[in-house]
Amino acid sequence: MKKILSLMLIAAITITGCKKDDDCPAVEITAPATEVASLKAYLDANSINATADPRGFFYTLNTPGSGDKPTVCDFVNVAYTGKFTNGQTFDSSPGTGFYLSRVITGWQEAVPLLGSGGSMVLYLPPSLAYGSSGTSGIPANSILIFTIDLQSFD
Repeated sequence: MKKILSLMLIAAITITGCKKDDDCPAVEITAPATEVASLKAYLDANSINATADPRGFFYTLNTPGSGDKPTVCDFVNVAYTGKFTNGQTFDSSPGTGFYLSRVITGWQEAVPLLGSGGSMVLYLPPSLAYGSSGTSGIPANSILIFTIDLQSFD
């Protein structure tokens, strides 16, 4: 019964998700300066050299990927690992797919920096992740670190 409900939920999300032909607005949310400063302090304290994005996240491109880049309305296939700043892994997948518009803002803003086959390490302040509410297994106001491999998109 749980499998059927899960499949129905995935089908509903897939059917109702935005399509490539839809008007696809850019996501433009900027993290507060205090969060950016805390994230920058973490990076500096750990001698991590990452590129600052004006929206408040930081990233390191391991491989830029090739070809076109996804938009927030694309269906992306990724492998990823999510970690806390203490190094503890809270989530990972060797391969999964979803509409980019259905994930946290930081992913919506950063994944379009990659082409297919691209890989990055993404450092997110809380407001571009799960914010002050947190979510199951992720405390409120957490800085999150993701290694993301963009396998493909359409």
